[in-house]
Amino acid sequence: MTTTPHHGAVLAAGILLGIGLGGFIDGILLHQLLQWHNMLSSTVPPVDLVSMKYNMLWDGIFHAGTWLMTALGVALLWRAGGKPNVPWSTPAFVGSMALGWGAFNLVEGLIDHQILGLHHVHPGRDQLAWDLGFLAFGALLVITGAALVRTGWRATQQRATWRSDAGAPAGPPSTRHA
Repeated sequence: MTTTPHHGAVLAAGILLGIGLGGFIDGILLHQLLQWHNMLSSTVPPVDLVSMKYNMLWDGIFHAGTWLMTALGVALLWRAGGKPNVPWSTPAFVGSMALGWGAFNLVEGLIDHQILGLHHVHPGRDQLAWDLGFLAFGALLVITGAALVRTGWRATQQRATWRSDAGAPAGPPSTRHA
């Protein structure tokens, strides 16, 4: 009995992991290590202890959201691991994470940087260039991720065809242990 491959399980997990991990990279690198901006630094400049604490609170709320996306991604990936009809492909999984990270950059860059003006990637004289670079990097991640997902799906289809031609089961045996 052949089951229909369920590509969406790994795709959804990877996208959520990409959103969460991409958000962590943004928050850890740009907010904490480089200290270029905080979540609300354009609307509430961190010039004194009170405004710094306010910005730190909103950075924490941002990190709680990225943690939630990462945890949901891990939960979906765990759930997918117990399904025999989920085709596993490293390029498709890595591509879906790139899609998620790129989507995070595009949404965050358009809404927070451009529309709401909450903060900019690197405030100052060339802030528009930094903001546009952030968006371009996000678009590159989405394009690269989509290409990797397509490559991975094609590879799993070819493996399934090869297995069915050889008389083997179309999908991998379940790896779930009692």
